[in-house]
Amino acid sequence: MKKFTASSIALLSAILFFATSTHALNVSKLPKDSSTISLRTHTADEIKIEKLKHELNIISLGNCDAANSSVSHEDSIKRLVDLFFYDQYHHFQDPLAPYFMLMSKDAKLGLGIGGAVRLRGWCDFGGSIPANGFVPYLIPVPANPEYRRTLKGTPGGTALFLRIIGRNPILGDIIGFVQTDFSALDNTLKLKKAYVSISDWTIGYTLTAFNDPAAEAPTIDGAGQCGTAGNSALEIRWDHDFRKPWSIGASVAMPTTHVQANNVTTKALTDWFPDFAAYGSFRLPHNGHVRLAGMLRVIPYRNLITRKNHSKAGWGVQLSSVVYPIPRLAIYAEANTGRGYSSYMGDLQIGQYDLINDPDKEGNMYAPWSMGLNLGCKYNFRHNVYACMALAEARYFDKRGSAPDEYKYGLYGSWSIFWEPTTRMQLGAEYLHGRRTNMNHAHGSANRADILFQFSF
Repeated sequence: MKKFTASSIALLSAILFFATSTHALNVSKLPKDSSTISLRTHTADEIKIEKLKHELNIISLGNCDAANSSVSHEDSIKRLVDLFFYDQYHHFQDPLAPYFMLMSKDAKLGLGIGGAVRLRGWCDFGGSIPANGFVPYLIPVPANPEYRRTLKGTPGGTALFLRIIGRNPILGDIIGFVQTDFSALDNTLKLKKAYVSISDWTIGYTLTAFNDPAAEAPTIDGAGQCGTAGNSALEIRWDHDFRKPWSIGASVAMPTTHVQANNVTTKALTDWFPDFAAYGSFRLPHNGHVRLAGMLRVIPYRNLITRKNHSKAGWGVQLSSVVYPIPRLAIYAEANTGRGYSSYMGDLQIGQYDLINDPDKEGNMYAPWSMGLNLGCKYNFRHNVYACMALAEARYFDKRGSAPDEYKYGLYGSWSIFWEPTTRMQLGAEYLHGRRTNMNHAHGSANRADILFQFSF
């Protein structure tokens, strides 16, 4: 993520102040839906989106006239509003659509500025992780007796965003989006997403086509399941509803590889080939889906013994899904495997496992196998009270020759409960347990209890 300057925040504030202070504004709410929806027929997420739509305040930039009451005008408003609420790359922890939306007189242009205040506190016991996120990779092995208990908190994850949506008769829908959040490490504002979508095309800094954040189980912990795979990068991405319920997509992204060169017999080189990713998705009832994705990359290195440059192919495949057996219950699943894609995956992003030194031939490197497994569920007792579980494993396979204290696999488990007193306020409590095991089978574990207060605006 990139640093984001305070001047940009001032610019967003100025836009909102100018818009809300002009005399030509008309403030209105979307009409309430007369139909009754419940957990018998709809999921809690569907109910929440409908409630958010009804609470949305539309600020019209210009005086309304007779044309504004026409059916076509109302259809334009509905289409524009729907674009704020649907995003297949939306993560559970991302902010909700804004409470206010500025809209042009002809309903062809909309601007929303919003964000979320996210406050999280936690207590580690029976083993502690020296990080704000619960990351099994960082569990000390052997356990450090001086670092067994910790009490901390952070506003990290607090976010601001701007989304502008327009429609061009030739290009179709045009969406500009900028999202920032405060880093959990030093609370500095950093860029998380910045892109422009024109019809099916997206250009900018965002998630690649290999990502499926909707298939990740909800957690309070900011790091989430350790076996999930995906990456944000500067890219060009294409997403298309080929034939409902099918959709496909692909992306070309700037690479960032992690090579475990020793600078004696091997050396990491500058990346020169883009990462390619593609997916196919089948839509299921209640916005569920089954998705198959793959990625391909080239990882360069130099053999210092022969003084020659080499490149190894890296690849990964991922099968992910969100299924609703009944409206109250959501099941999340994600499994991925491959070679040389470790810098895309949870725990392994911290290390350098895309290429490692080959013990069979000095000066050579190879891409080791990696694997990530993730499973979770969410059960709604009411539309605003629900319990979640998330389990995960990240595993790294080498030929042999790794140091005894090298990471072998990590296990992650979380059990949480959430209460949303209003559609924009969220309270939660969670218990987490993690375990790290090294190549020599030595292991360490950690436990954490955390709480959450979040308000979206």
